[in-house]
Amino acid sequence: MGNTRDHRITRRDLLRWVGAGAGALAVGGLVQACGGAAGTTPSPTAAPGASPSPTPTAPSAAPTQAPPTPTQATGYTGPAATITMWFDTTGGAQGAKCVVASAIDPFNSSQAKVKVEPTFRANSWDATRTALAGGGGPDLVGTPGPSFAVALAAANQLAPLDEYITRYGWRARYLSWALPLGMVNSKIYSLPNEMETLVLYYNKTLFAQHGWKPPRTMDELMRLCQQIESKGIIPFAHGNADWRPANEWFVGEFLNHVAGPDAVYQALLGQKRWDDPEFVRAIDLLLQMQKNGWFMGGLARYYTTNTNTRLAAFGDGKAAMDLEGTWVIADLKNYFGKAAHNENDWGWVPVPSSSGREIYDLAIGSTLSINAHSKSPDAVAYFLDYFFSPEVDARVVTHCGVEPAPIKIKASQLKGMDPRQIQIFEHLVQASNQGSYGYTTWTFWPPAAENWLIEKIEDVWAGKMTVKEYLEGHQKVFDQERREGKVPPIPKR
Repeated sequence: MGNTRDHRITRRDLLRWVGAGAGALAVGGLVQACGGAAGTTPSPTAAPGASPSPTPTAPSAAPTQAPPTPTQATGYTGPAATITMWFDTTGGAQGAKCVVASAIDPFNSSQAKVKVEPTFRANSWDATRTALAGGGGPDLVGTPGPSFAVALAAANQLAPLDEYITRYGWRARYLSWALPLGMVNSKIYSLPNEMETLVLYYNKTLFAQHGWKPPRTMDELMRLCQQIESKGIIPFAHGNADWRPANEWFVGEFLNHVAGPDAVYQALLGQKRWDDPEFVRAIDLLLQMQKNGWFMGGLARYYTTNTNTRLAAFGDGKAAMDLEGTWVIADLKNYFGKAAHNENDWGWVPVPSSSGREIYDLAIGSTLSINAHSKSPDAVAYFLDYFFSPEVDARVVTHCGVEPAPIKIKASQLKGMDPRQIQIFEHLVQASNQGSYGYTTWTFWPPAAENWLIEKIEDVWAGKMTVKEYLEGHQKVFDQERREGKVPPIPKR
């Protein structure tokens, strides 16, 4: 993994546009419901069934109308300024150019005092970290998630945002649990961008042909995998050839859905050990699935299968399921139906759990902040207020295929998004209101502990390390980072 991350590998060109890439959605009447969710707990050491399948609508290539100008009531009154923003092009520049066309160009043409200067560069997250450490970098800093922003804030590389949160009324705009994710020592340093969750996608046509029902429990999932395998079909279209951190999708889901989110919550707070029996059972089950060859047919194929190959197998019916995040939805249209020269369709269900309870794991895959060394912080905040307005965020979502930020957006503003994706987020909002949510590793784990989970699980799969040793090692790394205040704030249950 290193320190670059893009768990949305199938849209790398699109979602790494600030060297990061993710956010939460409040849909229609659920906006206020989610507002009732509990707040966050600072780190101890730091101050449904199968869905209907309507035909998805492809995002537009470019906006046809300019987004609204920045809010005039809180208009910028400072000196003229040009601010910088870096866009990642490691996987291509198409997505970055779409964001520029949909949001930045209209902003620049709407007023004369603040200009945003986009810079396109490969591996921009690595470049950003290096520049920040030397006192440089872009005015607007993007990170791959809250834990990375916490580390930058702890190193005094980001500016606090509390003044701007009050000035622009961002607390009322964001979902209640979102802003505190950027808190370090009682101040907020980052704004969350794009919310994700993970679900179990399945080849709906294939399931209908064989009379299979989407599973609700882990026991049902295990039995279903045996049935699928008996038909000569691969249970899961999984592989990490082009994105090694895909490992953490499965580790995190099994921790939350087998051990349970309450246990994960306690462990994140340091009130429970990561090598306790319920976590051992969770990783044991994941190990069993790998040993059975259910991930793309075996470890060798898991390590050598890229995203295009595995999704093609999923769409063609050679593989039956895909446990992955909402980021993949924009790509599934390329592997199902007319575009893929097949007659197949896909559906989704919540990732099965041991209890059968619906659990949706919260994920914020990127953040935006103000560089502590920026000479124009007020101008950056002015742009952020515009960028995270519901109108502009909805435009970027629908035109560029990214996921919405955790702000209150109406469903009517999301025309062009696949209705199944909206449905997933509706369920996620309901789950967050009811406390039925879990915690993704790239959002709530400190960086080194997250790296351990990603890299060392391969030693477990290879038989070089036991599950107990894996979790004991993770405990040591996690404890050290917790003492250093690197665990992001954790939403209360």
